[in-house]
Amino acid sequence: MNKQTVIALVLTLVASSAMADPAMVGDSKLGKVLTDGQGMTLYTFDKDSAGVSQCYEQCAKAWPPLQAAEDAVAAGDYSVVKREDGSMQWAYKGHPLYTWVKDSQPGDTTGDGVKGVWHVAKP
Repeated sequence: MNKQTVIALVLTLVASSAMADPAMVGDSKLGKVLTDGQGMTLYTFDKDSAGVSQCYEQCAKAWPPLQAAEDAVAAGDYSVVKREDGSMQWAYKGHPLYTWVKDSQPGDTTGDGVKGVWHVAKP
């Protein structure tokens, strides 16, 4: 390969990895759910409004937001939400995404239905 071919290949790989979805689809007892990179179930919160998180302080300790890099770029059904503290969070179809501290292994869905306002994120 010549130098230009190698550079083109590297740029293609970088672009495709930068555009990868921030979540994956995993299996659970509730069917297909969105998961983070470690396979942990992702959730949505009914009190959030489109593109705005309402989960801070104690809430965010129990329901950690799915963090996005400061330079993360929205793609497809995924968007980026700026939180009150300036950090960035991934959202799916406008709904900010969270994990649940009481899920202990991939496939757990113990947060579904908590207080009637938390739900597994479905693809």
